[in-house]
Amino acid sequence: MSRLKEFCTTKTLLGLGLGQFLSLLITSTGFASSELARKGINAPTSQSFLNYVLLAIVYGGIMLYRREKLKAKWYYYLILGLIDVEANFLVVKAYQYTSLTSVMLLDCWSIPSVMILTWIFLKTKYRFKKITGVVVCVAGLVAVVFSDVHSGDWSGGSKPLVGDGLVIAGATLYAVSNVSEEFLVKNADRVELMALLGFFGAIISAIQIAILERTELKSIHWSAGAAFPFFGFASAMFLFYSFVPVLLKMTGSTMLNLSLLSSDMWAVLIRIFAYHQKVDWIYFIAFGAVVIGLVIYSGGAADEDRSTDVADEDAERSKQDEEAGATASRSRGLLSGSSSKSG
Repeated sequence: MSRLKEFCTTKTLLGLGLGQFLSLLITSTGFASSELARKGINAPTSQSFLNYVLLAIVYGGIMLYRREKLKAKWYYYLILGLIDVEANFLVVKAYQYTSLTSVMLLDCWSIPSVMILTWIFLKTKYRFKKITGVVVCVAGLVAVVFSDVHSGDWSGGSKPLVGDGLVIAGATLYAVSNVSEEFLVKNADRVELMALLGFFGAIISAIQIAILERTELKSIHWSAGAAFPFFGFASAMFLFYSFVPVLLKMTGSTMLNLSLLSSDMWAVLIRIFAYHQKVDWIYFIAFGAVVIGLVIYSGGAADEDRSTDVADEDAERSKQDEEAGATASRSRGLLSGSSSKSG
């Protein structure tokens, strides 16, 4: 019972809840993209462009109101914007060449990538409990892949090797982007991060649209059915980008990527209750595995927080003892000096 109370801290529960909110937002962007693809609209960079514009306008306005100096170099945000735009583009592009199943499986590469990058650059330590949580989460997603195979949802794609390479490259860029955002949000400012990511992301997206998607945009026949998922996608992405830095500061990049694994599970639940589609029973086992993995990982984070608090308290007590010792020494010195003068 005491262990349950220790686990159910405000920070842990908020981290889990916010992670699943972000996962649902990603699920909604997936459904919006599917709806656009069904209508023959294939312009992934254009969809992301509106999100970057919203970030630049909203958070840029806050920055102008504050009139504060940048806490990080501007070119850091330029590089981050380029990485973020291309990560989105590569993964969406991969769907044209390989199967949905391959994309789901290979996208997991972002998790070990994030762990390696945070271990090297942010000096994050991963104990056995956290590693166990990661393994359980990934096992849950692998179960989803086998469920697709079991139900016959396995199509090789036109160029599987090209598609798989694009997914791995995109997942690696996602990892670099997440870790960079974690560093900037902890060492700079969240509003500054969102404003400049939006600003540079919008510029890079506009250049890419002019080169790659100009013809596609001209051929789109705009209607309410096409505009609703397009703007719905942008709104969901804006909320996702706005809350990602909060979770990164609270729990880190690895917890973010683990939480997003459940987006496939939420998609399944939406298929069941909204579209009344039947799914394979393995999905439910996979969903349970991801939830259990997240709980184990969060428990490991809670343990580390308590260890950090204890270490901080010990350091504080040690500092107080040293100060008390120094004060006593000075007092003894003054007393002995007074005794010498009186003698």
